[in-house]
Amino acid sequence: MDSFEFNKLIGALLGVVFVVFSVNLIGDAIFAAPVPEKPGFAIEAVEPEAGGEAGAAAPAAVPIATLLASADAAAGQAVFKKCQACHTGEKGGPNKVGPDLWDIVNRKIGTHEGFAYSGPMKEFSQGGTVVWDYEHLNHFLAAPKAYIKGTAMGFAGVKKDDERANLIAYLRTLSDNPAPLPAADAAPAPASAPADGAAPAAPAGEAKPAEPAPATAH
Repeated sequence: MDSFEFNKLIGALLGVVFVVFSVNLIGDAIFAAPVPEKPGFAIEAVEPEAGGEAGAAAPAAVPIATLLASADAAAGQAVFKKCQACHTGEKGGPNKVGPDLWDIVNRKIGTHEGFAYSGPMKEFSQGGTVVWDYEHLNHFLAAPKAYIKGTAMGFAGVKKDDERANLIAYLRTLSDNPAPLPAADAAPAPASAPADGAAPAAPAGEAKPAEPAPATAH
């Protein structure tokens, strides 16, 4: 190969390198995606606590009687949309990932016909003798995995007191005979369920919830 052909080969190689480099620069300029100063939305992830499960948090501490005194069932219907991916709320509605929630207030826990409950939920229900009274609903909906350890319900909970109270007020309306509201001066319930999964007793000064009609149970 003489010097002229060698120079042509080197020139062609340099030309290719120049073209590739130029294309990369133009591509970076066109498709660059700068990081926005403010994100469009924030994704809230539940961090596992030391020695606990992901999603675990202290159960609700504010008495449900206090929360329900100013609750808005109409606003709770909007909050209920968070539940509809897993639950129905109509009378005779089908079970989905979770059981139908019609007549849920004061219904026996863990005995809804046709639904397979987790072991921890069955244990908590004490053989179906414990009901979803307002206190249990308040604590459970605040932090399901903290209130009933090992529950299969993966929902992180409704953390805001007013939203949770609105939701419970709406759940109360899903009945032909809505359960009476608790007295506004009712004493607060225990802060958490016992470690062995047994349901806490009703607080002092609070009447035991009326036994529900023999209907299905959550």
